Amino acid sequence: MEKMQHAEELVREFLVFRGFTNTLKAYDAELRTDIGKGFEVDKILDLIFSVYVPNFNAGNLLSLLRFFKNYLSSSSGTPLLSTLSKLEASLLRFYVVHALQCNRSDKVVEFFALHGTELLQRSQDWTHWFAIPYKKNPHLDPEFRVFFSKEWYQALHLSSRNFFSEVFNATRLPALLKVSSEMNANNLLKQDVVHLNLKLSQLQALLDEKEAQLRRFRRSMEGRVGSSSNLREESAHMWKDSPEVFPAGTPGVSQSEVSQDSVVGLRGNIHSESIGSTSGDDSILASNDRLRNGADNATLKENDGEVYEEEDFADVKVEHQETFLGHTNPISCCRFSASGNNIASASLDGTVRIWTYDTSTPVSRNATIYCGTEILSLDWECKSDRLLLIGTSDSCIKTWNVDAKRVVCDLNTTEAFPSVLDVKCSPVEPIFVSAAASGGAGSNYMDNLGFASLTVWNMKTWKAMTVLPLGEDPPAITSLCFNHNGKILAASAVDGMIHMFDMSAGLQITGWPAHDSSISSILFGPDETSIFSLGSDGKIFEWSLQNQGQILWSRDCSRFCYPPSCSKYSRHEMALDANGRRLLVTSCSVRAPIYQVHNHLSGWRTLPHSAPITAVDWHPTLPIFLTGSADNSVRVTSLS
Repeated sequence: MEKMQHAEELVREFLVFRGFTNTLKAYDAELRTDIGKGFEVDKILDLIFSVYVPNFNAGNLLSLLRFFKNYLSSSSGTPLLSTLSKLEASLLRFYVVHALQCNRSDKVVEFFALHGTELLQRSQDWTHWFAIPYKKNPHLDPEFRVFFSKEWYQALHLSSRNFFSEVFNATRLPALLKVSSEMNANNLLKQDVVHLNLKLSQLQALLDEKEAQLRRFRRSMEGRVGSSSNLREESAHMWKDSPEVFPAGTPGVSQSEVSQDSVVGLRGNIHSESIGSTSGDDSILASNDRLRNGADNATLKENDGEVYEEEDFADVKVEHQETFLGHTNPISCCRFSASGNNIASASLDGTVRIWTYDTSTPVSRNATIYCGTEILSLDWECKSDRLLLIGTSDSCIKTWNVDAKRVVCDLNTTEAFPSVLDVKCSPVEPIFVSAAASGGAGSNYMDNLGFASLTVWNMKTWKAMTVLPLGEDPPAITSLCFNHNGKILAASAVDGMIHMFDMSAGLQITGWPAHDSSISSILFGPDETSIFSLGSDGKIFEWSLQNQGQILWSRDCSRFCYPPSCSKYSRHEMALDANGRRLLVTSCSVRAPIYQVHNHLSGWRTLPHSAPITAVDWHPTLPIFLTGSADNSVRVTSLS
């Protein structure tokens, strides 16, 4: 039985991973009506006394009793086997008696013909029963009269109930504990595999990055090697044959001169000090070491103390660009509406502005919303551009009607969860989900978010419908994402976990550890067979939803991450274009990277703001993206 329960769990996991939600519902419904599920005593008794015996299914009755024999033999219920043998004899005699009471002597003859030999091998007490179908009034025979009495039937029914109750109570706990331990072991094994895949992907990304640096260095050094080698050989020959040219204590060749001559054409300057040497060989070795170190770092660019790789990103080809300068503080988030005609952008000064970038679009919806506190999240209603949801840091979720130009609803989370980190509208149903956290202050933003609360809200009644289960004291949820039909909700947490919820059942269906750091942003892939996650350490992974734990694509954008000390901008986000081929990520630099998903070609970089890029989004249908910056501006960029 414990193996059967474990198999049921494996079937359920398979249906979840394959996305067969309708089949999963039907499967769960069948399990709920399964006679053996949960060892329900009444259903077993009903099966024996109301189905098998009245319908003369002797074979099924024997199979059921044989099942319990095997079950008790493989479990801790071995002492109950002798009791089961006695109960089996009584139940089979009841079958014979019931058949005679229904004037079906033929069924008794058939029963003994099929199973008589087996019964005689078990016990000789059955010998005189072979004559019972041929007796005229067996109910009056002193040898059989007791079996036809109502008292005997009641005693048999009560004994059967007591026996099965004892069996289930004695064996359920060990069986469940065994299944639980096996499942825990499997879960630990799966987590180990996920972590190993994660480490392997990180090492592969690092190896690819180093190989790219090496190739760039070799290309930049081509055509210079001959002259550099000749210069070093002549210098070495001069120092070897004529050591008096540079006597001890006299400064030798300046290292900066050698470096500048050897790495002409490389981006970045190499700063060194002059080296004095008493030996020509030592001077050459020192020069070579400095040259190698300089070449390794030549691909890096310094910018106000920030060092990041830039040469492999070309400027994006822009057809048109508009800049919105209506905010007075750094941008915290910006979002295109469902049609892409309107834009909502929020600032750290507690204001949300609705505006349009297209001159052909009416400006009648343009507005400024004063929230009086920090805005942490924005989301538009998915079916129209009519409603905008605004999540704040003081337990408030405001709903702005762009046609009426007013707040039509003010919802409040509990005081225990004041920070509304994300809100997401269902693409199909009139509901939305809010991710609230108990914290949100402190020097390190992510480490102080506290615990999580996920609430589902009805957008018709504007009331909370349910709270999605996350367990006891769950880490804060930072990002939410619905699939195309709103049946699946993905949520990322500060402990590096990704959670998946079945919205129709309101239950978590799976989850796995995706990052060693907190996860800042999560997105479904274009075909929804994968999901993207962005860690606060800059690691980007695309996870397969058909093979949990498998990484399909990854990038390391850690050089664009904010330092841990920068609490205002420590929450990164990413956005996919309409085709799912370009991934735009926020940046601590004045430019943001745009990666090409599943493409070995280099990506692009956005045109520069004058401060870090703190918010990004893509147009729902066109190659147009948004970038919000700490310089208080929002830009709309159309690609050529």
